[in-house]
Amino acid sequence: MAVKHVSKTFAVAPQIAPEETQHLSDQGFSTLICNRPDLEDPDQPSAELMRDAAREAGIEFHFIPVAGGEFPGGAVSAFRKVREEAAGKVLAYCRTGTRSITLDALANPEHLAVDERLARAREAGYDLSGLRDRMGE
Repeated sequence: MAVKHVSKTFAVAPQIAPEETQHLSDQGFSTLICNRPDLEDPDQPSAELMRDAAREAGIEFHFIPVAGGEFPGGAVSAFRKVREEAAGKVLAYCRTGTRSITLDALANPEHLAVDERLARAREAGYDLSGLRDRMGE
């Protein structure tokens, strides 16, 4: 599992497996966000399966799927709400982690300047510089 820590309370990862949720709980993650639509890949676990595994591990689960490089306002708002209301560490995942870190940068739940959000993403291994105009200030 390739978890990339973005801050003390937020990390992103590529697709995780149901059996990895207990390990995430043991690492202090209390919330899991799936940004991957069901059936994007025939081998990926369904959101329902991931929800069940997360709950069994004591982790809150949220399904906020986005696809095709589109980040609708409703998804951005839902992501922000989950991040702002989370009681502990949050892990968001998708196929590679890019959609998840993009949603976080657009949602800006920590109210950071654009340059700081871009720097955090870059330090985690993601180049979001093409989103600068969409990120506002």
